[in-house]
Amino acid sequence: MDGLERIWATWRREYVSGETGEISTASDGDCVLCSVLDLRKTQPEKLVHCGETAAVILNAYPYNTGHVMVLPYEHVPDFEHLGKEARIEVFDLVARSIAAVERSYNPDGINMGANLGKGAGAGIPDHLHVHVLPRWDSDTNFMTTVGGARVLPEDLDSTLRRLREAFD
Repeated sequence: MDGLERIWATWRREYVSGETGEISTASDGDCVLCSVLDLRKTQPEKLVHCGETAAVILNAYPYNTGHVMVLPYEHVPDFEHLGKEARIEVFDLVARSIAAVERSYNPDGINMGANLGKGAGAGIPDHLHVHVLPRWDSDTNFMTTVGGARVLPEDLDSTLRRLREAFD
């Protein structure tokens, strides 16, 4: 044994595969992120921000309140396969997302990054996305470390409203 405890998050399989039924407008039925992006055509109010080549969405299973993802409309696995205009807009939206999160939640810090490829921890490795995650000095407590549960002080609808208002 390697001495590590295994925590199985089997509930994520349904979300990552798009089988939860929460999203019903899939482009090709395979990518949950493409399905969320399809909402920009019919329900743009469900997204934090829609740009020309990329959007900002809430993470449906956030690490902390205010956790967003920036992703291109194009279904590509990495920055190499993304066009120059989309790359520029993705990073502009990352900067704007950080500002909106800071205005909305006043965190002690921000984690920002992309897990490129399955080996890097990407839950959805085929559709590039960048996480913007607010952090607080005390955001890990006994519920997470002992209880194996995350306590979020705000529901996703409230988070969406707050970030949409703060997004410039």
